[in-house]
Amino acid sequence: MDFQYIFKGIVVGLMVSIPLGPIGVLIIQKTIQKGRLAGFISGMGAAVADMFYATVAAFGLGIVLNFIKTQEFYLQLIGSIFLVYVGMRIFLTNPVKQIRGAKKTGKKGMLGDFLSIFFLTASNPIAVFVFVAVFAGTSIFGSNPTLRIELFLILGVLLGGGLWWYTLSTIINAFRKKFRLKQLFWINKISGIIIAVLGLLAFLACFEPIKSFIHS
Repeated sequence: MDFQYIFKGIVVGLMVSIPLGPIGVLIIQKTIQKGRLAGFISGMGAAVADMFYATVAAFGLGIVLNFIKTQEFYLQLIGSIFLVYVGMRIFLTNPVKQIRGAKKTGKKGMLGDFLSIFFLTASNPIAVFVFVAVFAGTSIFGSNPTLRIELFLILGVLLGGGLWWYTLSTIINAFRKKFRLKQLFWINKISGIIIAVLGLLAFLACFEPIKSFIHS
């Protein structure tokens, strides 16, 4: 019976991970430039951040939830600025040098990729409310939730996210060698522009007057 909750958690993890936002674009770009393992490790940074927010939502950690609510503006602001920076850096980077550099940096480079994606995902506090809505809307915990059930669901969320990022990085990697240097150059430029623009939009959305104008 416990495995049904792992399965439910996997479904939730997939639901949260599959929509391709700036994180998805970043992981696709890293897979093309550095290979499947780098893409997967980067994706696990997002999966671990999602697991953290799923934990907050599941256990209702008051202190953490209150901190996220009070610091939402600053978290989004820092995350959006960092996203613009990452996008511009990708845009200005020579893909040939990046590929050569990836071979030299090895595990250290992958750790940096993991941490940067984790930070970017964790800087989006809306994620915790997404999990709260999903958990509440689907009654996924049942009528009598226990610590065991909650832990299995959280584990499932991590596995679901990991499954998606492994699948995505594997698919992208299958076509990776077919890209020529000129195509890699333009992929870098387009990816950088997309990420920077999404970061800029996230930055603008931090400010209430602009939010009101967008929704009016």
